[in-house]
Amino acid sequence: MGHQVWVAREGCVRCGRCGAKLDEGNRFCGACGAPATGCPSCGEQFVAGDRFCRSCGTAVPGTAGTAVPGGRAGERVAERRVCSVLFCDVVGFTPLSESQDPEAVRELLSRYFEVARTVIGRYGGVVEKFIGDAVMAVWGTPTATEGDAERAVRAALDLVSAVADLGTQAAVPGLAARAGLVTGEVAVTLGAVGEGMVAGDAVNTAARVQATAEPGQVLVDAATQRLAASAIGFADAG
Repeated sequence: MGHQVWVAREGCVRCGRCGAKLDEGNRFCGACGAPATGCPSCGEQFVAGDRFCRSCGTAVPGTAGTAVPGGRAGERVAERRVCSVLFCDVVGFTPLSESQDPEAVRELLSRYFEVARTVIGRYGGVVEKFIGDAVMAVWGTPTATEGDAERAVRAALDLVSAVADLGTQAAVPGLAARAGLVTGEVAVTLGAVGEGMVAGDAVNTAARVQATAEPGQVLVDAATQRLAASAIGFADAG
């Protein structure tokens, strides 16, 4: 099921807090200082006084006790979306940690986490959680774009390469990462940030695909390959 990857509405926008006019490019409201951000689900700007997004119905952040359609007051709601899920881990980290000084291991792990956050963020992904020496990231939430799968693959390739470079810098010969990517329908918890943001078979499958990859390798499922094939080369891994 896997494929090896080769390196290959316009108008006046207003502040959602105070209603002041926001010009294009504004990052903060000049009247109240609120961040000029929109709905975490669809990107639509909130309208002052509203408790829900007028485009997708997502609750406005900070409106505590807001009733969520289909649930009790304050209850989080999940919806189904197609997302690309990435798992990446450091190969052989357990024996490495047993043979190295604990402080050196902690420093190396911290640098790896920082590299992972940087690479994933560069390609528009969201880190869902870190599990030991593994990282899980998602593309397609809180907003989805046509190129999510391609960006996820590019992030995986860059992350694997970055870990090898990290090993060289840290004088840890042979340090390598492996990654697995699956694109499919998942349950997205609206408004959630970090762990617990997505769940479903695609998440479990991505973890299994990652465990199958060889050091330095990125494996993806057929859906990811199909979506990214126009820009990235793939070889059938069987």
